[in-house]
Amino acid sequence: MMGKANGCDHPAGLHTGAAPIYASATVGARFWLLIEHSGPWAAYLDECKLPVKTRALIDRATALGVRPQLIRRTGRRAGDSGPLHVFVGSSTGPEPWLAEGSFTDPNDLDLEALVHGVVPESCILVSAPVFLVCTHAKRNACCARIGLPLARFLDEQLPGEVWETTHVGGDRYAANLVCLPHGLYYGSMSQAAAIAAANAYRHGEVVLDRYRGRAGIPEPSQAAEHFVRSHTGELSVSAVAVESSRSDGDTTVCIVKCNVPGGSSRFRVVVEPAVFAAPCGIACAEEISTYRLAELSLLTPALT
Repeated sequence: MMGKANGCDHPAGLHTGAAPIYASATVGARFWLLIEHSGPWAAYLDECKLPVKTRALIDRATALGVRPQLIRRTGRRAGDSGPLHVFVGSSTGPEPWLAEGSFTDPNDLDLEALVHGVVPESCILVSAPVFLVCTHAKRNACCARIGLPLARFLDEQLPGEVWETTHVGGDRYAANLVCLPHGLYYGSMSQAAAIAAANAYRHGEVVLDRYRGRAGIPEPSQAAEHFVRSHTGELSVSAVAVESSRSDGDTTVCIVKCNVPGGSSRFRVVVEPAVFAAPCGIACAEEISTYRLAELSLLTPALT
């Protein structure tokens, strides 16, 4: 779900929350490599002017299925001399984690350990969440026009926890917010919506309003999770998970586990592809792929 590079001509409603945004988190982001780099940032990572060893690190990460992101502190454009500052993280499994490290030689960062769910040597686990706001102007002007003010606002409210970042996927949903280590995606963020989502995450919860989904999970599964949360009102980050799924043509059948105090329930959720047509006139209408709920049934009630 990619916006127009270097432009900001999305249909009305896409930046206001009027369009459906659930089930749109980046599917390929299960492991993360965040590299501090003040910029400038070209439209694509492979076009950025980076040290040779840093470029090789990004290439290694990409080959291993690790998602690389460039990050920088809001409002500060310090030089990039000195050791390379990175975060690495895993959004998979029941206990996602994020770790931080500094490297004189990027070759010393063990990315193979990362993809096996192990904290690389010389990296230290961090307990505070990290919030990424896409401000990648060269990729899409909306990300800077809407994302930059949001990043500055969040940095004032949550000092030390907020970073500007390169393209996270879904430019049409700017301003985009990513909560790590769980990889929770939010879109069409206002300041009020963003601080509500960030504070909820700090307390182990999601906010369904403008929640795009959890990265690294297939979009139909993201949709199934969303519908179960909407049905049950369960907002704990770790309480709802898709245990299995199967495709039947365009239809996807998911078994979703929902933990509640004292027990757990399982739901059968059937989702189907759907299309949302932005209501902005024929000349600029854009269709957005989404999912609709075809069936949601309780398989096992909560056991105490």
